[in-house]
Amino acid sequence: MSAMFRALQNPNYRIWASGAIISNIGTWMQRVAQDWLVLTVLTDHSGAAVGLTTGLQFLPMLLFGPYGGVLADRYRKRIILMWTQLAMGLTGLAIGLLVVTGTAQLWHAYVAAFCLGLASAVDAPARQAFVSELVGQENISNAVALNSASFNTARLTGPAIAGVLIAWVGTGPVFLLNAASFAAVLVSLFRIRTTQPAAAKGERNKHQVAEGISYVRRRPDLMLIMVLVGILGAFGMNFPVINSLMATTEFSMGPSEFGLLGSIMAVGTLAGALLAARRSGPRLRFLLGGALGLGIFTVLGSIAPTFWVYAAILIPVGLASITFLNSCNTSIQLSVEPQFRGRVLALYLAILQGGTAVGSPLVGWIGSQFGARWSVAVGGIVVLLAGIAAVIAVTRRNRLTLRGALRLAMGRREPAV
Repeated sequence: MSAMFRALQNPNYRIWASGAIISNIGTWMQRVAQDWLVLTVLTDHSGAAVGLTTGLQFLPMLLFGPYGGVLADRYRKRIILMWTQLAMGLTGLAIGLLVVTGTAQLWHAYVAAFCLGLASAVDAPARQAFVSELVGQENISNAVALNSASFNTARLTGPAIAGVLIAWVGTGPVFLLNAASFAAVLVSLFRIRTTQPAAAKGERNKHQVAEGISYVRRRPDLMLIMVLVGILGAFGMNFPVINSLMATTEFSMGPSEFGLLGSIMAVGTLAGALLAARRSGPRLRFLLGGALGLGIFTVLGSIAPTFWVYAAILIPVGLASITFLNSCNTSIQLSVEPQFRGRVLALYLAILQGGTAVGSPLVGWIGSQFGARWSVAVGGIVVLLAGIAAVIAVTRRNRLTLRGALRLAMGRREPAV
C-alpha cells in the first residue's frame, strides 16, 4: 500500500474511516442547510444571525472543551464517542422535523446549534485522541492527515449535494439525512475491536484542567500553536459566514452556487490533506507558511471581481488553511505525553472553535454593516499580520538573520520553537 495511505493497513482504522466519511458528508450537508435556513428562511439575509448561529455552535467548545479533554483522558474514548454521536444525530433529527413541519423558528436554530456544540465539546477531543489508540505512534501523522482527507472529501461533496437538495426539496430533508448519517459512525464504533493498549490516564483530581493549561504554558512550541490558532480561528476560519454573504449579497447567487463554494474550497483542503499524508511528521515551515498563505489569499478573495474568480481563490485558501491545521494537530499528537493528550487537544480545539465562536458574529456584523468584502478583507489582514508576527517571533527566538528567515520561509531550515 502507498505510504500516503499506510494507516489504512490497520483494520480498525479502516472501519473507523469508512463510517466517518459518511457522517462527515452529512455534517457538511447540514452546515450548508443551517446557514441557508437562517439566512433566507428565518431571516431576511441577516449576516449577523448567521454569525450568531455559527458562534453558538462553537461557543460550547470554548466553555466546556477542556472538561471534554478530561473525560477523554479518564474514560474509554469509544464509549464517549458512541454517546456523543447519538446526541448529535438526535439533534439533527429534531431540527429537521421542525423545518419539515413548518414550525421552525430562529430560536430553534440557535438552540440546535448550541446543542450540537455541547456534544462536539465532548466528542472532538475524544475523537482526536482515539486515532492514536487505533493506529499507534508510528502512524499518527498519516492517520491525522487521512482524517483531514476524509473530512475534506466530504467537504467537497456535501455542500454540493446540499445545494442541489435545498433547491429541489428545501432544507428540512437535508437535516434528516444528516441525522441518518450518524448511524454509519455508530455501526463502525460497534465493529471496532481495539488491540492497541489505551493511553496512560492522568491522575484523578480536581485540578486536571489547570494541569493541562500549565503543561501547555511550559511548552513554547505549544504556546505558539495556541496563539496562532486563536487568531486564525476568530478571523480566518469563518468560511460559512463569509461565503454565504459573498454568494448572496455580493454576487446575487442561490443555494446551489453557495453550496458549490464549499465544494470548490474543499478541492484545496483535500489536496493539502493528501500532501500532508505523504509527510512523515509536522514541520514548522508548513505551520507558518499555512498561516501566511491563508492571510494572503483571503485578502485577494476580498477584491475578487466575479463569483468565479472568488471561487477559484478559495482553492489556495483551503490548501493553506488545512496545511496550517494539520501541522498544528500533528505536532500536538506527536509531542504531547499520552496522559495529557486529551486535555491538550481539547484546549487546542477550544481555542480554535472558541475563536470562531467569538469571531463569527463580529465577521457577520461587519458584513451586514459595511459589506461582505469588508468582512473578508478584515479577516485576511488580521491573519496575515498574525503570521508575520509568528515568523518574527520564531526568527528572534532562534537568533536568525534575514538570510536565515528567508531560508526558513523556503523550507531549508527548521529551527526549534
